[in-house]
Amino acid sequence: MINLDLNWPEAAACAGGLAAAATVMLRRSRALAPAARRLAAAGGFVREAALVVGLFALWQLAGSLSVLGPAGAVSRARWLWQAERALHLPSEASLQRLVLPHPAVVQFFDFYYDLLHFPVLIGCMIWLFIRHRDRYGQFRTTLVAFTGLCLLIQLVPVAPPRLLPGIGMVDTAARYGQSVYSATGGFEADQLSAMPSVHVGWAILVAVAIIAVTRSRWRWLAAAYPVLTTIAVVVTANHFWLDGIVAAAVLAAVLAAQAAGRRLTAARSLTVRVRADPPAPPGPAGPSPEPAGRAGGG
Repeated sequence: MINLDLNWPEAAACAGGLAAAATVMLRRSRALAPAARRLAAAGGFVREAALVVGLFALWQLAGSLSVLGPAGAVSRARWLWQAERALHLPSEASLQRLVLPHPAVVQFFDFYYDLLHFPVLIGCMIWLFIRHRDRYGQFRTTLVAFTGLCLLIQLVPVAPPRLLPGIGMVDTAARYGQSVYSATGGFEADQLSAMPSVHVGWAILVAVAIIAVTRSRWRWLAAAYPVLTTIAVVVTANHFWLDGIVAAAVLAAVLAAQAAGRRLTAARSLTVRVRADPPAPPGPAGPSPEPAGRAGGG
């Protein structure tokens, strides 16, 4: 199977090229007449593309690193499996068995897992940048913070279900020749970053962005995307349920922190405005009205 993902050196080189191009475009736009607004806008777009691709390169690099050796990755995966049984979560193996008799469905999920997550995320960010610029910065910050936190967690290697023996999970991509990993055997570092599932987290982020930004009654259909993504990563034996649950929790924490930060900023701005514009002192008292004269005087 052809892997359309860039490895981290390729992604880093791409991000560096985009950043250099953005720098040239933005400097060029400042040196030209005001008619260069389009060039400045294009430069801003390329700069943001460099940031996102650079983030992808960092994610790919983190997949090849770990603060612990791979020896404990399987035991940690075993602990997750047992924790799910203690929490009475449905068995991933049972869900996979429903799909295995249907090769076309299995291969669809293999392609889905390998090809869609990053292009859909990029498409969403481009859409926000072009159509909803006022909200783009918020979700870009969410993306960077969420991915960065996930990368820190993934420095502790955890094996995916397909590498955990004895639980009845099948490596569907390997069965149908669709695996993006080498067939040399053994554990590779980039296969041991299953916890948390960045795929699921990005899918939830895309759905949240669409639902929060648009007002169409059809926007709620976006919620189907993270649901389908979760099914895909489980059916292909690439993630446990808990991988997706932890990713959702990390994303929720990032969104909550951002909301708290916005409330704090708004409160501080209000305080500054009140101090800058104190209430006006009362004006001088006017002459007191004369008492009404007696009727028919003299």
